Amino acid sequence: MSAVSAPFGLRPAFFPTGLERAQALANGITSGFATNIYKGQPVVYVTTANQTGVSTVGTIIPALITGTVTGAFQGVEWTDTTGRRRVSNYWPASTTGTAIIAYFYNDLNIIYEIQADGSMLQTTLGNEYAFTNIAVGSASTGLSAATLGSATAVGNGVQGQMRVVDLAPYADNAWGDSFTVVRVQLVNTQWFGAYTATA
Repeated sequence: MSAVSAPFGLRPAFFPTGLERAQALANGITSGFATNIYKGQPVVYVTTANQTGVSTVGTIIPALITGTVTGAFQGVEWTDTTGRRRVSNYWPASTTGTAIIAYFYNDLNIIYEIQADGSMLQTTLGNEYAFTNIAVGSASTGLSAATLGSATAVGNGVQGQMRVVDLAPYADNAWGDSFTVVRVQLVNTQWFGAYTATA
C-alpha cells in the first residue's frame, strides 16, 4: 500500500469526541459552482464572495495549498433540473440544482489518515505540513487525490495545515515506505486564531 502512490485525500480514522457524523450544510454549495469537490478533499467555508463571484458566503469551497482548512468533504445531494434527487460522493463541476446539501467533517478533534507524496520517518511526528495535489481527484471514483507534502515541513513558529500524530497502523505500511500513510490532525482551521476572510 504505502510503497505505491494511491492517494485518497483526508479519510477520518477516529473521533476522540465520539461524534462520527458529518455536518449536513443546507445550500452548502452554490448551484453552478464550476470546480469539482472530491470526497476527502480539504474544504473551507466561504466568508466573503470569492474572486469569480460564483460562491456565496456561507457555502464551502475547496481549500488551497496554503492557508486554512476547515474539514474534509464527504459528499453531496441535490435536486437536479428535472426534479430528480441526486446523491454523489463528489460535486461535479458546474452542476445546477436546488436544495443542495453538502456533507463534510469539521470536528477539530478528528484524526485523519492521508498518504504522503513521499517517504515519512518516525522523526516527523509532531511536525506540521501542507497539502499537495489538493485539487486533484477522480471523476470515476469521486475520491480526492490530495496528499501530505512530505517536503513541505514548516519551520519553528510557522503554521502548517496539518500535524503528523501517528503512523496509520496497516500491515503494509511502515515508517520510511515510499508513500507513507500517516495520521494527522488539522491545525490551521477557520475555528482558531483571528478571523480571516476567504477570497
